[in-house]
Amino acid sequence: MGVRVMVVDDHRLLAEALASALKLRGHRVLAAAAPAAGAAELVVSRAPEVCLLGTSAPAEPGAFDLVAAIKRDRPQIAVVVLGPVPSPLGIAAAFAAGASGYVRQDERIEGVERAMLKARAGEAAVAPQLLRGAFTELLNPVAQPDDEAQRLLRLLTPREVEVLVRVAEGEDTRRIAAGMGIAPSTARTHVQRVLMKLDVGSRLEAAALAARTGLLDRAAAPLERP
Repeated sequence: MGVRVMVVDDHRLLAEALASALKLRGHRVLAAAAPAAGAAELVVSRAPEVCLLGTSAPAEPGAFDLVAAIKRDRPQIAVVVLGPVPSPLGIAAAFAAGASGYVRQDERIEGVERAMLKARAGEAAVAPQLLRGAFTELLNPVAQPDDEAQRLLRLLTPREVEVLVRVAEGEDTRRIAAGMGIAPSTARTHVQRVLMKLDVGSRLEAAALAARTGLLDRAAAPLERP
């Protein structure tokens, strides 16, 4: 028996093409539309058994607000997301919003149809390989660089980086000057420039910011002293 389905996609042409393919396979397509301000209301008013929701950025904040809005007003509608190969965050966000399934957007029509039938039956519709990939990434995360620390380091000259490390170690202006072989007035100027570039008001704030972002560890590594 065919599924009463509605297709919503970022691209109207893709939505209409998928709708046509589903009609040829005996399903009742109530509408094909591109997401817009009234998309949730349209889905709720048509009350399909399954809504196929296309998205191009599953990990973006708010990507599944439409899912949550549909489930809030019509919890009986099963929403299956069609999207790119997702990160674990993308899959988690879809299901947290109330989706019943996640299917790759390059899946064959038979795969989409199977997901629709499983979702209508109240089952989770996710391909095993997607789950395996998500769990593998969760268990073996790729180390990501600390972008904030990198950004802050790029603001400072090598001399200012050394000054920051010494400030974080609690050195006063006199000790900074002696350790770097510069005049106290020059050391004081370096400190003021560091505070200005990091947009902080005191040495304590500079040290706290450096420690919080990981900047201190990166800056100190090449400057280790006996």
